[in-house]
Amino acid sequence: MATIAIYSLKGGVGKTTLAVNLAWCAATLSARRTLLWDLDPQAASTFLLGERKTKEPAQAVFTKDADPAKLIRKTAVAQLDLLGADSSLRGLDILFHELDKKKLLTKLLAQAGKNYDRVLLDCPPGITETSDQVMRAADLIVVPVIPSPLSARAFAEVEERLGKRAALLPVHAMVDKRRKLHAEALARHPDWPVIPMASLIEQMAAKRAPIGQFAPRSAAAQAFAALWVAIEKRLATSKGA
Repeated sequence: MATIAIYSLKGGVGKTTLAVNLAWCAATLSARRTLLWDLDPQAASTFLLGERKTKEPAQAVFTKDADPAKLIRKTAVAQLDLLGADSSLRGLDILFHELDKKKLLTKLLAQAGKNYDRVLLDCPPGITETSDQVMRAADLIVVPVIPSPLSARAFAEVEERLGKRAALLPVHAMVDKRRKLHAEALARHPDWPVIPMASLIEQMAAKRAPIGQFAPRSAAAQAFAALWVAIEKRLATSKGA
């Protein structure tokens, strides 16, 4: 099992879009048994793939010794399951600090991911106790970066603080090549994968489905597929997966 975290210091950079579409690619294009674990209290991935249907709050996995596997639910996508989020995760950073168990998420991933080939984490933004847990647990951190000075600055901070502790894969997201700033940013990092800005991405919330499911031939779907191929290559190189 390999763990891929979708993480950003900033919010609003397309993190959930990446998480849901990459999870779909893992399950559908690579035929991997895939789990998407939503760690963000906004629960956007959970909304897109199906509401939580458990009596236990999402934080119970961390506080009540609840077996994560019992909270996992199937989605409409074959081979893609979901460990959903809710507002109870708003206190997760404080909980990690109070428990003082540096590898708690790593331990829980071993339990939750035992029946899966790939686990993707949709992480909340910020450099926090949760992000520290994620950096210890993940094999690869995918970081969406909008081609703008502020987003680039945020990634530089992530790279400075976390680059020595985790394998990072920056991805240019929400790209409009007609914009000068975007074109200049892409020229500075021609080796970074690119996800275009597309109206289809906005339709995900209305359709509650990954783009590959309702527009498989679109440029956006092809971009997510190409990114997933790059991720699989990175994992194969680092772990022999």
